[in-house]
Amino acid sequence: MSSVVASSQGSYSPARLSLMDSPRSWSLSSSLGQPEAPEPDLPDGNEAELLSLSWNQDYGCFAAGTSHGFRIYNCDPFKETFRRDLKSGGFGIVEMLFRCNILALVGGGANPEYPPNKVMIWDDHKSRCIGEFAFRSDVRAVKLRRDCIVVVLEHKIFVYNFTDLKLLYQIETLSNPRGLCCLSHNANTSVLACPGLYRGQVRVEHFGLKVTKLISAHDSPISCFTLTLDGLLLATASVKGTLIRIFNTMDGTRLQEVRRGADRADIYSLALSPTVKWLAVSSDKGTVHIFSLRVRVVGEDASTQNVVGHGPELARQNSSCSLDALISSNSGANASSSLSFMKGVLPKYFSSEWSFARFHLPEATRYSAAFGAQNTVIIIGMDGSFYRCSFDPVNGGGFMKNDNHRPKPATK
Repeated sequence: MSSVVASSQGSYSPARLSLMDSPRSWSLSSSLGQPEAPEPDLPDGNEAELLSLSWNQDYGCFAAGTSHGFRIYNCDPFKETFRRDLKSGGFGIVEMLFRCNILALVGGGANPEYPPNKVMIWDDHKSRCIGEFAFRSDVRAVKLRRDCIVVVLEHKIFVYNFTDLKLLYQIETLSNPRGLCCLSHNANTSVLACPGLYRGQVRVEHFGLKVTKLISAHDSPISCFTLTLDGLLLATASVKGTLIRIFNTMDGTRLQEVRRGADRADIYSLALSPTVKWLAVSSDKGTVHIFSLRVRVVGEDASTQNVVGHGPELARQNSSCSLDALISSNSGANASSSLSFMKGVLPKYFSSEWSFARFHLPEATRYSAAFGAQNTVIIIGMDGSFYRCSFDPVNGGGFMKNDNHRPKPATK
């Protein structure tokens, strides 16, 4: 399954790109236009169909692909910072690169702006495409780092150098219609996680170390996973959606397992906090769960203090290995069954770790959750909703809603 790459003259280094922080709107059909007043809410049925939502790499803002263009939103404070409106077509994938002016665009919706088998690298500072990737099948996802572009097809992943758009790696995967793929975003680590070739398997590539690790995460097919920013921890969920597991990506060790619930659920998103103290899980049950993690990387700059070929030390509580527990004593603990003391006698269900805090949402749409500052969780929904909630890091329980934006009711 080959690809065709086209680029404009010259090379582009993301480190030299300008920030996309201007609260203006320009027409995509021309390189210059008159500013328009930004809309305060996400797209709704009055103006454009919302086709996709995607976070930037630090979860400080997100992109909304619509049937008539795309928009960029800041999370704190919540506001629309940028938009491109057009009459010709929509975008099913809008991938940001932090807050710079480079975007990866894939057409989507009933009238796509570009064919769904093409990835367009758009430089909004120049108001034109600087690169184009064409494939024989539809693109399922695009992921960006400052040094590479990753394109996900259903059975293969292509990794390109950002500077000259040359192909670096090709990875075969099991059928991947969801476009599952994650990247690390620390400068010191270059890690990619994707489905393996077998059911329930996750493949982890440590490109800098030239190490490949295959992790048998679940018996059932993988439905969702995420990496920490340094790529050293992996959280996974299967299509059953009952158990979430945390792994060390260097050696594949399972460090912790938590239970979302007993009933089957479709996991929409997993998010690990920057401090690696919390895990957020959203699902089709209309609930966002927060779990307390008992693992973290030892040392703030551990990734730079190890000899090549040896990963940073990871620690966990109640571990069968010799690693010591390193976690602050004021952190909350996940709930457990009153019968958990009979572990090994009763079924595994009774010894499970349950969520520390939770927030209930309408079940009618797909939500994605991420962590904000100071024990806050940001939730965005495909119905155009935006929530910012806080939770008690000691006592847990329910969330406190701090900010809420809902789409305007559609007119008939």
